[in-house]
Amino acid sequence: MAHATFTSEGQNMESFRLLSGHKIPAVGLGTWRSGSQAAHAVVTAIVEGGYRHIDTAWEYGDQREVGQGIKRAMHAGLERRDLFVTSKLWYTLILRKMINLSSPLMNVLVGTCLNKRCTELSPERVRPALQNTLKELQLEYLDLYLIHWPFRLREGASKPPKAGDVLDFDMEGVWREMENLSKDSLVRNIGVCNFTVTKLNKLLGFAELIPAVCQMEMHPGWRNDRMLEFCKKNEIHVTAYSPLGSQEGGRDLIHDQTVDRIAKKLNKTPGQILVKWGLQRGTSVIPKSLNPERIKENIKVFDWVIPEQDFQALNSITDQKRVIDGEDLFVNKTEGPFRSVADLWDHED
Repeated sequence: MAHATFTSEGQNMESFRLLSGHKIPAVGLGTWRSGSQAAHAVVTAIVEGGYRHIDTAWEYGDQREVGQGIKRAMHAGLERRDLFVTSKLWYTLILRKMINLSSPLMNVLVGTCLNKRCTELSPERVRPALQNTLKELQLEYLDLYLIHWPFRLREGASKPPKAGDVLDFDMEGVWREMENLSKDSLVRNIGVCNFTVTKLNKLLGFAELIPAVCQMEMHPGWRNDRMLEFCKKNEIHVTAYSPLGSQEGGRDLIHDQTVDRIAKKLNKTPGQILVKWGLQRGTSVIPKSLNPERIKENIKVFDWVIPEQDFQALNSITDQKRVIDGEDLFVNKTEGPFRSVADLWDHED
């Protein structure tokens, strides 16, 4: 159930309560492919738009810029406790990016990794990866830290991967280290991203801390109903990424006829319709935009609803397909271990 509060700008802001008791704001700013413009987008979102939820990842390459934006927003009068910041653990985090960190603990951890030749993801790399993220974001803790993908890549892996680039993933070992980060108060919540029901069920079999959040691609063009229902059954909150679809990915929902018709009927933008659809399903959403006006429009979704008939029309959009399927990252059609997109998603789609 969503809970309503108000920001200092007077913006009505809903949130969802996580298993930990913390609240995650219902709408956040996604920063994938924001690059050098991320700092300005973050400041616009927080200071002008009333956003309190910012989503980034090491793999996006914009954590420094996101951190600069957060710092500028805090200089404008916001307090750290007012924000919910998410980042993600990537699997080919290059150790040389962390060696310059001055902490003696970091030197020990990095040295341990080098001695064990863990040039790819292993449990020993989880804490150094987080410390690097905190340094780039200029923060002392994260509100949410996610496993970005449930796969392990050799450092220097190519796209698409060559033989030997995709390695065995120690899910339990990595999750134990994620749990330790939570116990040490470096992260307030831990979770997963891009998991299947099969993989999430495996994790639940050994987890001491249940994932607070599962972040997945979800929009009317890819409802991902099975995953949503599994998470609800296990009281795991879902955050929907790419809620607007993607023109580049061949799923341009902003210009979808059904979305456009409902937007005109309700006197809203297509982006607002897509964001609101996610909220009415019980998910938080993280639309990405670099346009200041669209950033501010996308969060104006809390004082109206999509009527049931129109909501069901959005639920009935055909030709369901993912925008982000992971093929270029993890599929090697001849050598495997994943020879198809279906293999990646455990043939659940």
